[in-house]
Amino acid sequence: MTLRHLRHLRPAHPAALALATALSLTGCGAAGTGNPSPGPGTAASGGRSVNPLDNHDGTGPGLAPVTSDTGRSEARRLIGELATKGRGPGTGYDREEFGYAWMDTADGVPLARNGCDTRNDLMKRDGQELRFRSGSDCVVVSMTLADPYTGKEIAWRKQDAAEVQIDHVVPLSYAWRMGASRWPESKREQLANDPLNLLPVEGRANSAKGDSGPASWLPPNKPVRCAYAVRFAQVAEKYELPVTAADKRMMLRQCGG
Repeated sequence: MTLRHLRHLRPAHPAALALATALSLTGCGAAGTGNPSPGPGTAASGGRSVNPLDNHDGTGPGLAPVTSDTGRSEARRLIGELATKGRGPGTGYDREEFGYAWMDTADGVPLARNGCDTRNDLMKRDGQELRFRSGSDCVVVSMTLADPYTGKEIAWRKQDAAEVQIDHVVPLSYAWRMGASRWPESKREQLANDPLNLLPVEGRANSAKGDSGPASWLPPNKPVRCAYAVRFAQVAEKYELPVTAADKRMMLRQCGG
């Protein structure tokens, strides 16, 4: 973790530290999941989701609401710095331009080359009550997910895989139209597999979103909309992607701008 990230962290509450210690001693939770600690953000359902302003690399779970005046002011500052341009043509777009799905070999992003594909890494990051395929500490076969987009708790099983999908917060085809068509393939692979840009969510909500920007689609769960705008902006900032003027206005509006 860099000094830039540390500046945004707040001390954990003593009660939270005591609970974490008790859980580690009693062995609660799935062994070997590799789940990160909850982090200092505002907790949402499940008590694990992290405020995106406290989760700059995307390795913390979920997407907790941004509720404080200070947080919403910081959100508006971040969004306000984004460059804008019109959407370019989708000519030449193909999912494979961003590498094969859920590759473990996209260098330059957290969780890469850990022996577990990106999809399962995200399930492990955000899921609770994890169960793994026999003989594996990677392949998740069931879990409980606190879906940030709908506010629902989903009891997911691998046999109903499409019930939970991994959303690219900044859709790949959106990125393609906004400049990624000119990137080297390695940078496109990073965007497609960067945990900062990935959230396990209800499949129906993800399908409804499609390749929309924030002006055309926002999570049905209204309390998380500012956090969603923050995460969209964080990805755009990291990858130096502009957004449309309409998307920027809508993002600012979600955070009180």
